[in-house]
Amino acid sequence: MITIAFFNNKGGVGKTSLVYHLARMFGELGCRVLAADLDPQANLSIMALNEERLEELWPDNEHPETIYGAVQPLFGGTGDIRDAHVEPVTERVALLVGDLALARLEDDLSTEWPRCLEGRERAFRVTSAFWRLIDRAARGYEAEVVLIDVGPNLGAINRAALIAASHVVVPVAPDLFSLQGLKNLGPVLRQWRETWRQSYAKSPLKGVALPLGEMTPIGYVLMQHAERLGRPTKAYERWHARIPGVYRESVLGEDASFAIAPTAPAGDQITRIKHYRSLMPLAMDARKPMFLLKPADGAIGAHQTNVLQCYRDFLTLAEEVARRTGLQWSISP
Repeated sequence: MITIAFFNNKGGVGKTSLVYHLARMFGELGCRVLAADLDPQANLSIMALNEERLEELWPDNEHPETIYGAVQPLFGGTGDIRDAHVEPVTERVALLVGDLALARLEDDLSTEWPRCLEGRERAFRVTSAFWRLIDRAARGYEAEVVLIDVGPNLGAINRAALIAASHVVVPVAPDLFSLQGLKNLGPVLRQWRETWRQSYAKSPLKGVALPLGEMTPIGYVLMQHAERLGRPTKAYERWHARIPGVYRESVLGEDASFAIAPTAPAGDQITRIKHYRSLMPLAMDARKPMFLLKPADGAIGAHQTNVLQCYRDFLTLAEEVARRTGLQWSISP
């Protein structure tokens, strides 16, 4: 199963919008997609579902149809995980619904992580809970790819979410803060991978599948670049030029001098996505991705030109992510 986490400990780079739009583009191309909202802020769920449905999923008492509801028996000490509710978004896109209550799991996940190295059974059940939940739901939904949205931090929730990922995409913006985010993210990601590799061999669980914790970086997506008269601004180019070296050194742990130039057709940069700030309000009102907006949604004149460009951007992203992960699918009739 191909599971792709979108991760940067610097917020505000458009990560959740990227996950939502890529999921919808894969769906448009005939791929069955399961999106998992593992960010305690639940922004992916807010973007994908209307307010009335969210009210039903987040009542005042228990939330049995969210990710938190599915793992609550394990973390509450009354059992193990239960089957997660899979919320349909479109014919080929479904969602594991997020929940602000996920933040309550941080302490337990943090406590159990080092105990995996001691071979404790509960530690492995807790640490692998998200992956086991996703794996079971993806098999039931017959998903060909899982896209995982996580929050912008290096905490225990994200560590458990990243262990569930076979691949990692890093959304970045052309600014100082994104560069600092890459420098923080890379060494931590490698440390998590190595610690889980050592722990994996000590699991006492019999007949319980565990994630491999590969977390293989496949590149970064440059988000929200600014243009003037159709060309990137000088400030954008300044930071853009530094990202390849920082990504290669910090995330891949390799010599930055071998970083491929930003203008090269291939390399660590998967693609770059323009900041479609004028389309996002229309997309939110219409409850659809920006690249599917119609004149009836208010996308007229210059907006329609941006819609077409947005479609091309996310089509390129989907094709390149599929190529780098080996993702293949058969289009259903």
